Amino acid sequence: MFLRTFGWSFAITAVGLIAAGLLWGAEGFGIVLILSILEISLSFDNAVVNATVLKRMNPYWQKIFLTVGVLIAVFGMRLIFPLLVVGLTAHLNPATVIDLALHSDQTYNGSTYAQYLEAANPAIAAFGGIFLLMIFLDFIFEEKDFNWLSWIEKPLEKVGKLEAFSSVIALVTLALAANFFAAENAETVLLAGIMGLVTYLAVNGLSSVFEAGLEEEEEAEAEAEKTGKSIVQVGGKAAFFLFMYLEVLDASFSFDGVVGAFAITQDIFMITLGLGIGAMYIRSLTVFLVRKGTLDDYVYLEHGAHYAIGALAVILLVGIEYHIPEIVTGLIGVAFIGLALGSSILRNRRAAAAGGSGDSELVGSNSH
Repeated sequence: MFLRTFGWSFAITAVGLIAAGLLWGAEGFGIVLILSILEISLSFDNAVVNATVLKRMNPYWQKIFLTVGVLIAVFGMRLIFPLLVVGLTAHLNPATVIDLALHSDQTYNGSTYAQYLEAANPAIAAFGGIFLLMIFLDFIFEEKDFNWLSWIEKPLEKVGKLEAFSSVIALVTLALAANFFAAENAETVLLAGIMGLVTYLAVNGLSSVFEAGLEEEEEAEAEAEKTGKSIVQVGGKAAFFLFMYLEVLDASFSFDGVVGAFAITQDIFMITLGLGIGAMYIRSLTVFLVRKGTLDDYVYLEHGAHYAIGALAVILLVGIEYHIPEIVTGLIGVAFIGLALGSSILRNRRAAAAGGSGDSELVGSNSH
């Protein structure tokens, strides 16, 4: 199963690195490898969160996630989307943006493509930061079957019963970020952050439609069999909303990786290849977690991933004004995942030692 799930990732890695070596020599090979590792380290928590959504999709849509989703992630989010952002924020026409991207040392009005992308960072960070913050807040405020850090999560679950409280917190955070970290770009940051909030509410609302229809799905499939309508189409229509949610989530995670990649190289093709290889592994890892039932076996992994998302959201917002090294972002995510995995293993051992009878106690008392 491991090779079946990661086979395409291994194959694309081999082809990509060979191509990098042939096109750009040893230096290009090394840069693409570093970018791949950077993308994986920054997005490991993304894979865990993706898995919580993907497990509700049927096998057909899981394959779509691994095929069409990869194309969107590589070419859409890590190549075309930055071009769109530069064009919109710098008010450049598409031809100029593409020309700048293809010629990294070329300037337009005194700035290169990388400099234009860096100038767009406040808008990118505000959008992605608020979107990710909403994911974290909605998780931390909702009632959960298991609590990892009970002393934090239980009080917040009570507070979270207030209607739209997470949106209020996000808006207050956005206002503070615009005031303290974006004195010269406050209007841009506020607009981008509000768009991030609106996007989250929209895609989350669509996925909630799917959630509400889960109980009716079997009836719909039975009706589809009677009428001769494709069951795949029925499942596809329902899963489409979740697929869109995953793609926007991936975009939010890819922002810091794309911007950070220009600190390593300004060659857009190296960046796309390196980050694309990393994105492929994240998708394979997501499917692997689903098929192995890892989230059910290690119940705190989802918690750790969401805490990492919360930390990334803060880093993005602070990064509007201050540069935070990508290695710091990656290590924070890995640390949360590692701690959550360790806590899950300890919980499972205690449950096994108690013959499974202590599960309910562990749910309420575990706070490491």
